[in-house]
Amino acid sequence: MDGTAAKVLEKPAFRKVNWLARDIDVERRGDGVIVIKSRIPLQAYEPHLAAPLARWAKEAPMRTWLAQRSGADRQWRKLSYAEAKRTVDGLTQGLLNLKLDGRPVAILSGNSVEHALITMAAMQARLPAAPVSPAYSLMSHDHLKLKYLFGLVKPGVVMVQDGPTFEKALKALDLDGVTVVHVARPCEGIPSVSFADLAATPVTSEVESSIGQITPDTVGKLLFTSGSTGMPKAVINTQRMMCANAAMMMQTRPRGPDAPISTVLDWMPWNHTMGGNALFNPLLIEGGTLYIDDGRPMPGMFDETIKNLREVSPTYYANVPAGYAALAAAMEKDDALCRSFFKDLGIMAYGGARLPDDLYERMQALAVKTTGERIVFYTGWGSTETAPTSTGTYWNTERVGLIGLPFPGVELKMVPTGDKYELRLRGINVMPGYLGQPELTKKAFDDEGFYCIGDAGVFVDPADPVQGIIFAGRVVEDFKLTTGTFVHVGSLRTDAIAAATPAIHDALVTGQDREYVGLLAWPNLHACRQLVGNPEATFEDVVKHPAVIDCVRRGLQAHNAECEGASSRRIVRAMLMVEPPSIDGHELTDKGYINQRAGLDRRAALVERLYAAAPDKEVIVL
Repeated sequence: MDGTAAKVLEKPAFRKVNWLARDIDVERRGDGVIVIKSRIPLQAYEPHLAAPLARWAKEAPMRTWLAQRSGADRQWRKLSYAEAKRTVDGLTQGLLNLKLDGRPVAILSGNSVEHALITMAAMQARLPAAPVSPAYSLMSHDHLKLKYLFGLVKPGVVMVQDGPTFEKALKALDLDGVTVVHVARPCEGIPSVSFADLAATPVTSEVESSIGQITPDTVGKLLFTSGSTGMPKAVINTQRMMCANAAMMMQTRPRGPDAPISTVLDWMPWNHTMGGNALFNPLLIEGGTLYIDDGRPMPGMFDETIKNLREVSPTYYANVPAGYAALAAAMEKDDALCRSFFKDLGIMAYGGARLPDDLYERMQALAVKTTGERIVFYTGWGSTETAPTSTGTYWNTERVGLIGLPFPGVELKMVPTGDKYELRLRGINVMPGYLGQPELTKKAFDDEGFYCIGDAGVFVDPADPVQGIIFAGRVVEDFKLTTGTFVHVGSLRTDAIAAATPAIHDALVTGQDREYVGLLAWPNLHACRQLVGNPEATFEDVVKHPAVIDCVRRGLQAHNAECEGASSRRIVRAMLMVEPPSIDGHELTDKGYINQRAGLDRRAALVERLYAAAPDKEVIVL
């Protein structure tokens, strides 16, 4: 036995997950195009999302569906399936009474019990639920995206959690003929209906009749793209798309009858397809319990998540790498938190960025210390247009950075472009199109009906496709240096962030038509405060601090040392930025992803400083 094999055998086993078999068909065409799909057929799926709500209200009426902290004492407010069904039916009747003629229900607020209930009511009334990123209301100064979306979907109802909080946004909109619904307080000067009054509408046979008329093609949601290249697009999400995609995810990791009830604590926004579809829908179909986490993986906000995880033991947990970094730091000092977190946990999932290798190892060390077992890290891949998840790592992989393999019912087309493949998708989970924009819909598909997602990938092992596919960035982000060498931005960005961990949160890769690659990086304030030993340090403080600069320098120099002289991978200069990415400037998508092109355009002056013949003292020269 060689040393590598011995080392693998020494590792503790993974906690058991019943994964779907990787039975993959590979079609290799003469022009280099590859089409892969699972040979296993997609299992039966729900007719619509109203069905599992009704079923669990009958079969497990007292089981908690939704929970969220509220009130001055911040205790959990829990809502059972039976209570939820009664409230949703009242809301459905109230919406039907408004005679909206198919006009959507727009939801401007973040995740809440009421947000979930009115979403289900809208679907029961056969009205598309249209959750809008709260950032378009609360962080934007001009409300241009909000006004654009309002004009695009023409909602008949707008719900806000708290009227005064959304006053500026509401007053920026033309609300003529629109019913405003408020949960907590009305907005002065804007007529509105209270959520409680709408929910108290006496239910008639119209509700059951409306549910009976839902078809697989009924539009359940309008979910908005990030608008990273302009204004957001409204993606039509049919009931078939959402229910089939939930079935795909559940089929790849089936849970036995003896498994604990699916329990999730999650913060991911429901206006984004990952939180609103990939997490919300399967959990409802399984009859699970969703604890709404008001915390965020951000400085000053993650303490709420830690508090919640002391009381909630999830069976499935998902977060972005920055969230796992903060969680690992907390658990390394708190054995009780570890025991609560790992007690029933079957899978940890990550997304938004590549999980750094050292963070993977830290989380596994904590799992082994607490349970004697490792916990599989899972990730999936897709987009708003694919409902969203089309591939996943449905096996016990130790490798991060994969996007996995196609789910049953999904075909993945790989079109060669240089040394990687452009990825395209076809399947029952793919959208019929964008609302009101047929020309954009047409451009989104190729001549075989595959959706052109714009991402790139490569095989782990071209001779053995079952090993999976590695994400290789966005096709449109890549550029050439003046030497003619291609720079693959996606993989380089994630590797650079991982190398400079924990100091860097995200970055822009520079170098188009330049001699070498540079990096404009945003510091991870929470981690940098620990590096400098000052919990009150500002962005202005940390970007100049020697400890932070040294961490970045050492990390990127180590990265460069592994690049063996490849100019497309070596980072020659870097700079830390103070100003956060701008939503109005299209730098930050509502998913929290960085838009490389918009960021470089907006920060052209910083790029010039990075490449100055005599760089100033804030430029880190490697």
